[in-house]
Amino acid sequence: MPPDHGAPPVAFITGAAGGIGRALIERLRRDRCDVYATDRALAAVPCVESGFRTASLDVTDEAAIVAAVKDCTAALGRIDHVIHLAGETGSGPIDAVTRAEWQRLLDVNLTSAFLVAKAVHEPLRATQGSLTLISSTNGLHGGSAVSGPAYAVAKAGIVNLVRYLAREWAPERVRVNAVAPGPIDTPMMARFSAEERARIAAAVPLGRLGDAREVAAAIAYLIGRDAAWVTGTTLNLSGGAVLD
Repeated sequence: MPPDHGAPPVAFITGAAGGIGRALIERLRRDRCDVYATDRALAAVPCVESGFRTASLDVTDEAAIVAAVKDCTAALGRIDHVIHLAGETGSGPIDAVTRAEWQRLLDVNLTSAFLVAKAVHEPLRATQGSLTLISSTNGLHGGSAVSGPAYAVAKAGIVNLVRYLAREWAPERVRVNAVAPGPIDTPMMARFSAEERARIAAAVPLGRLGDAREVAAAIAYLIGRDAAWVTGTTLNLSGGAVLD
């Protein structure tokens, strides 16, 4: 179990401007966590308030990630939890995907997780903290032309990166887990028509899209003390769309 510093835990978040990111910030602030929120879409001028910082960040830029981690530790004192939400979906079929698009999506969705993990290893070792990555049901069931091949492959890679890091970092008491959401009702779903959204929801055994707050709650569990003996796990948040 991580040490109790007597101060609010500090969470470093990427992809914080998305639907899940906003829900997670709301949940963690309610749980009295300090938050350092990053996203490529955030303004270059940071938001600064007590226990909360924002920063613009491109998660494919290794130097920028290292700088953001250093800024977080300088501003908030340490890092207890890292939640890497940043990512981008693709589309298929494979014959329509160029090599440049394939590489770009692997960089955004998988290589970024490698870069973040390297950058946060030392701060997390110091606090015996946790790293949470975001996979997808597309990484569990193989994906489709809706997700595209690069996204599905990258999200499958996240699952095994979690297993690898969990084993490597366990002696340091750093836990590594992931969540694999199915279709979640966020602005990312806006690319589908109302009819397509209805079909996607109907295909879920529980009969609806997931809510970003449900993903945030799962992440809050994984980084919390109730999950102190959980590492190397990918939580399937799919409403039964994937049965594992």
